[in-house]
Amino acid sequence: QVQLVESGGGLVQAGGSLRLSCAASRSILSFISMAWYRQAPGNQRELVAGITSSGSTNYADSVKGRFTISRDNAKNTVYLQMNNLKPEDTGVYSCRAEIFRGLLRDGFRGQGTQVTVSS
Repeated sequence: QVQLVESGGGLVQAGGSLRLSCAASRSILSFISMAWYRQAPGNQRELVAGITSSGSTNYADSVKGRFTISRDNAKNTVYLQMNNLKPEDTGVYSCRAEIFRGLLRDGFRGQGTQVTVSS
């Protein structure tokens, strides 16, 4: 089992910045990947950014150049630095970890943190 706790959300004006944190209950060194998702009211959850154990990253087209995902293995934490925020970035941001369970893969998700961007 892996517990994930997100923090750092809040209310910010358009053009502002926030940094989200996702703290894992155990070492993330062996995790296959970690990712940030967001869900706006009435919309499906969408992948925002992901990072693998080797440090490779991927981003949704809508956030490329504005968001940066990073990891601190010593703190068992993944971050999402969000710059130049837009109202359409509003939503609940949650963290997901993918791990190996024997030969299978398993995933865990945190409760999420609210991000609201005002125009």
